[in-house]
Amino acid sequence: MILLQQHAEGVILPVRAQPGARKNAVLGEQNGALKLAVTAPADQGKANKALVELLCEILDLKRSQVELLKGDKSRDKRFLIHGVNLADIQGRFGKLLQAS
Repeated sequence: MILLQQHAEGVILPVRAQPGARKNAVLGEQNGALKLAVTAPADQGKANKALVELLCEILDLKRSQVELLKGDKSRDKRFLIHGVNLADIQGRFGKLLQAS
């Protein structure tokens, strides 16, 4: 189960990153975080940018809605998803994780 947190501006989403993967993909859940693989290397923020793009794509969000709050140099990250509530994100995850 992904441990989402309500925030005054939206929802905080924990992500476990796997940079340098063969393809961009949702790998499921790991220790309460959404596990995502991206092809970009963990070099000069390239993987972070790729993670933001992947989150926008899979959750049908605008780029301005996704902000990296913590973990810019770590595999464990926390993103703030602006302008959504817990129920909305949980619904999107339900569909997403069933497909993966």
